[in-house]
Amino acid sequence: MSAPPTPSAPADLELIAQLKSKLQYAELRIRVLEERLRLMRIEKYGAGGEKLSQAQMKLFELEPVVSEMVEQAEIEHAPVHRSTQKSVKHPGRQELPANLPRVERILPCALDQRVCKRCGKETVVIGYEQSSQLDVEPAKYYVLVTKREKRACRSCEDLGVVSAPLPPRIIEKCLASDRIVIDTVVSKYCNHTPLHRQSMILERDLRLEISRATLDGWVLKVGELLIPMVAAMRRELISGSYIQADETPVDVQTRECRGKNHQAYLWQYSRPGGTVVFDFRLGRGRDGPKRFLGQFEGILQTDGYAAYDQIGGPRMVHAACWAHARRQFFEAVQLNPRDPVATPIVAQMDELFAVDAEARRNTLTTAARHIRRQETARPLLDDIRSKIEAAQSAALPSSTLSKACQYALALWKKLTRFLEYPELELSTNLAENSMRPVALGRKNWLHIGSPQAGPKVAAILSVVESCRRLKISVRDYLVAVLPGLSDVKIQRLSELTPNAWDPSC
Repeated sequence: MSAPPTPSAPADLELIAQLKSKLQYAELRIRVLEERLRLMRIEKYGAGGEKLSQAQMKLFELEPVVSEMVEQAEIEHAPVHRSTQKSVKHPGRQELPANLPRVERILPCALDQRVCKRCGKETVVIGYEQSSQLDVEPAKYYVLVTKREKRACRSCEDLGVVSAPLPPRIIEKCLASDRIVIDTVVSKYCNHTPLHRQSMILERDLRLEISRATLDGWVLKVGELLIPMVAAMRRELISGSYIQADETPVDVQTRECRGKNHQAYLWQYSRPGGTVVFDFRLGRGRDGPKRFLGQFEGILQTDGYAAYDQIGGPRMVHAACWAHARRQFFEAVQLNPRDPVATPIVAQMDELFAVDAEARRNTLTTAARHIRRQETARPLLDDIRSKIEAAQSAALPSSTLSKACQYALALWKKLTRFLEYPELELSTNLAENSMRPVALGRKNWLHIGSPQAGPKVAAILSVVESCRRLKISVRDYLVAVLPGLSDVKIQRLSELTPNAWDPSC
């Protein structure tokens, strides 16, 4: 059998080279598409956590102490997902809060236990075996009848009659009391109970028909009252030196988009552990943060979204989020749990978080943490960058690993800002976690009823989330602040923000 003819003509060689090039491109394309398909399957069916396993730690021979620090840092700083942590030993019976009132009930012994079995004499009580359980008394609805005293002078009838003044109310001449209105708001935005479901509960438990539209009117009135308050909260936030920002989509009903909802956005601006302000916008363009931040010249920490560029004052400092950078590489690890390139990069990023986690455990001051970062984080960053640059040169174009490298290197200056500014956190996970009420709300109340309702909803969410972060009872705050709020002068609103409010007053 004769051998196949060898191509000799230049045209044949050129054709072969073209076919090899096309074949190589097709193979690369297939690998990229397979990678995307696997990522989609992982996103849909895979675990929600972003934590390296102990097997991956051992694979890259991390020091045991570092491994424990990294694992603890991942637990503390990872965004909220379905739990992937190992079960831990139960700490024992939980103590009930000391501030709850105690109601005692005494269980007497049975008749046959009150008589001594030996001598037949009646026994005496010598003490009690005591146990405590958390109990509840179902909500009691009642009609509050307000009688205003009327007075007149019998000798001076021409002076007429005077009546006791009415206390300020949230909604004048409303069928429901202030507490019912506030309970409706708290049920929707804290407990995520839609208004139509609240209406059904009232009808089921009280046989009282209050339509969803009526409840909606109460909620929007509260939002309207809170808009000036949230404007004061914005001024409070802008006057500070550090803001974290993020945005999330929310559906809105509009007349223009009949049959489907318009995708608007809630932009969230906050300081870790402090005030949170949501800003409603119909789009995701730069105009939103540009108007909100104005000439802010502090630190703005965000993800890599370009809308946050070229805004604020001339001296504003842009910082990026290490959790977002890590997430890009973790996707590559999900595709290949033994990836020899992405896994050690993720592990070293976790060591950065471990530095801050150790500082929190040791309750270090911001200045002490800054020193610790300079000693530990700076050399880590040099090693991480060199690994990313090496990975980029070897990674397939358009692959998950290549995109992760491009993302991190493009934001490297912003990612390393924490070495210059001690108060800067490594990630915006706190800001992301503030979006959970919105995400849960989307699943329950589905959408915002109109573009006009958007700022009112944003105002309520701002107060609810700020109270949660500041560990203030939302109900107590609204009860104290809302009645008469429309009559408060703008200059006094700064004294009533959640950050300034004193519950003891």
